[in-house]
Amino acid sequence: MFEPIIDIVNIQKSFKKGDRQELLVLDNINLKIYEGEIVAILGKSGSGKSTLLRIMAGLIAPSRGKLTYRKQPVAGPAHGISMVFQTFALLPWLTVLQNVELGLEALGVDREERRERALKAIDMIGLDGFESALPKELSGGMRQRVGFARALVVNPDVLLMDEPFSALDVLTADNLKSDLIDLWQSKQTGINSIVFVTHSIEEAVTIADRVIIFNSNPGSIRADLKITLPFPRSDLDPRFRNQVDRVYTLMTTLPQDERMPEDKKRYEVIDLGYRLPDASVSEAIGLLELLNSPEHQGKMDLPDVAETLMLDIDDLFPLTELLEILRFADVSKGDITITNEGRVFADADMLQRKKIFSVHLKKYVPLARYIYDQLIRHPRQRALEENYLSLLEDYLSESEAERVLRTVIEWGRYAELFSYDYNSGVLSLESPH
Repeated sequence: MFEPIIDIVNIQKSFKKGDRQELLVLDNINLKIYEGEIVAILGKSGSGKSTLLRIMAGLIAPSRGKLTYRKQPVAGPAHGISMVFQTFALLPWLTVLQNVELGLEALGVDREERRERALKAIDMIGLDGFESALPKELSGGMRQRVGFARALVVNPDVLLMDEPFSALDVLTADNLKSDLIDLWQSKQTGINSIVFVTHSIEEAVTIADRVIIFNSNPGSIRADLKITLPFPRSDLDPRFRNQVDRVYTLMTTLPQDERMPEDKKRYEVIDLGYRLPDASVSEAIGLLELLNSPEHQGKMDLPDVAETLMLDIDDLFPLTELLEILRFADVSKGDITITNEGRVFADADMLQRKKIFSVHLKKYVPLARYIYDQLIRHPRQRALEENYLSLLEDYLSESEAERVLRTVIEWGRYAELFSYDYNSGVLSLESPH
């Protein structure tokens, strides 16, 4: 058995939340990265993917567990590991050449060698002729290429990438992915392993030899899949679609040891502090109408939904989760199926939809029900949002509490369950009942 380049053993990471509580972000992560492979870490937003990547880079320390690189403990940024970030992070007053030279300058490389290596990296990444350009003169794709050149110029053993294509348009991203695979296969760079974080299932299957699927809250490894398709990979290839379907199935099916009894739905256990999905009501209704159309007969494969609506998992899964929570749809094994309640809702007119949504919101979302009940009891039927933020911060981080409250307020306003004044931060009953 080959020795791993990076070995992650029982890694756990918590962040302080207030004076007493800690927010567990990663739990019991065990992962080995081997020479000659590209590994994708795939998961929903907030699942701890980027945190793990930063731990691997030595940028943050784990709370518990052990991380080694080439059998040596990692206690800070490791020489031999380079990282490309989601944002371009270029210094605007420096030229392309000067930005690429920065890492070498920090390593104490002399000026002549620095210049030679930087020019070679710029040429390798396809930016020859732009050495003297400033970042403001470059397109987004070209700026990200500078980020790649800056990572490659230090001759890394391992290249880490945090959603490196997400800020780019589809065509530019596809070109950059293709160039990266060509560089990897040509062995021009000396890189022995690539690990990248993504929220795109298709991107993971297009590039990676292995896909690590993350659970959320806290982040943990759900599955470790090998992708054996030959390069170049085409999304029109039935084998490619089968792998994509396989990943969707894993991401929408609970592990065996977490399964609920057959007569108990997954979302019947949500409580007041549940991380409600960041889902737009109008988009969820659009998905429900798509399902209810004669063309689809109430059921679709999630990859087809994603392709039809042009959504990645960070956009799609919150919508499907909202429909599940409200009992308008069921998600299982990579498929979404409309329920009888969902059909009634989709067939109703606008006013009827609001009434149905209001009933389901109070019945199935404890936080919405709690806010409504509190407003009913208040003599003036009003309350400050701060009251509910304080409550949520007992369960969630400050930023997540704000997001969840903002989400439930949007849902409540659509349902005309309560109203909200943005300027004063006051919630009140839409109309007394």
